[in-house]
Amino acid sequence: MSEFSIPETGLVVLVGVSGSGKSSFAAKHFGRFEVLSSDYFRGLVGNDETDQSVTAAAFDALHYVAGKRLDAGLLTVVDATSVQQSARQSLIELARSHDALATAIVLDVPVEVCLQRNEGRGERRVPKAVIDRQHQQLRRSLKSLRREGFTRVHVLSSPQDIDGTAIT
Repeated sequence: MSEFSIPETGLVVLVGVSGSGKSSFAAKHFGRFEVLSSDYFRGLVGNDETDQSVTAAAFDALHYVAGKRLDAGLLTVVDATSVQQSARQSLIELARSHDALATAIVLDVPVEVCLQRNEGRGERRVPKAVIDRQHQQLRRSLKSLRREGFTRVHVLSSPQDIDGTAIT
């Protein structure tokens, strides 16, 4: 079992391909109100968690709520793929603008695991091409994550690492 610590307050950004286990990890390690899921916010603004056409509005709402939580000194966890540097940068800037530390937790599982999990998602299934693209974006991002402005970066590289991790 591995263990790492995160600040009691601040922003935690979960980074990983669709099907990597971000939502399960968030549910296991963080409180119900601490986790802000991009899928949930798509549902709030568009009545459908899978409706990509409302993504911009969903992230506007997510950033607003995250800012309010950070202002209140609350731990805030963003559950979104965040495999693109631009998506992570907007979250780092959000944390900075609220004088909060940003931590990245990367779920870097093999793409085959993500594809297998995706098959069991029913209506929430993501096209294989999207998962492949996200995986390529994540692979390119791994080397630069530490320079992007995160205070801490934790990379979990297998389902076993993810399952055996404790957060303090």
